[in-house]
Amino acid sequence: MNAQATTKTTTPAGGNRIVWINVVTVVSAAILIGAEVFGAAFAGSWAIANLFGLGETAARIIDVAFLAVGAVIMYKFIQFARKVEPFSR
Repeated sequence: MNAQATTKTTTPAGGNRIVWINVVTVVSAAILIGAEVFGAAFAGSWAIANLFGLGETAARIIDVAFLAVGAVIMYKFIQFARKVEPFSR
């Protein structure tokens, strides 16, 4: 891969240039961290439901609660990552 391919930008109609290397970096990190966050949410809800002997319904409610927390964490991560690695110039 040459230097020109790694610094490629695109100019959309708004006039700002999209920095694709930053977009790819943030999306890649989001996929990795998202897998960890949502995996931990499922594992945590399973562990809590089994520890306290909760039924399937309570386990699913805990799943949804932990996944909602995971979604908020991912949203905040993307916001912060876009400040560090701006998508446009």
